[in-house]
Amino acid sequence: MKAWSLLLLRASTGLYLIIWGVIKVAAKDKAIGVSNKYYDGVINGDLANYGLGILEIVVGICVVLGLFRKYSYPLQAVIYLVGLAAIAPYIIDPFGFYIASEQKVTFFPSTTLFFASLVTLAFKSDDTRVLEKS
Repeated sequence: MKAWSLLLLRASTGLYLIIWGVIKVAAKDKAIGVSNKYYDGVINGDLANYGLGILEIVVGICVVLGLFRKYSYPLQAVIYLVGLAAIAPYIIDPFGFYIASEQKVTFFPSTTLFFASLVTLAFKSDDTRVLEKS
């Protein structure tokens, strides 16, 4: 049961990375809008979005398949941590009472993605439904 649970956890977090990677590659206007609003425009260039999109797709595929886990699992956690840091005011104040400029309760599940990434790291040795040879 643990191995199947880890597989499903990996699949969901990895697929989410793939989805956002595809958005960065295929829907640049959407990605640039997100960058401008939540990352102060730091990654709003076409090349930056394209590169990050490809990286997210590759890492997401590796996570889903359980490949290069020594690198893909920590990279996934870092990607989610950076995303979480960018929306920290909405995580700390999801109702927009004190810190956040508006209510964004829908951002709160981003914590789950990050913590799920930590779980995949913590239980990597129990994660046996992978393509990578141990």
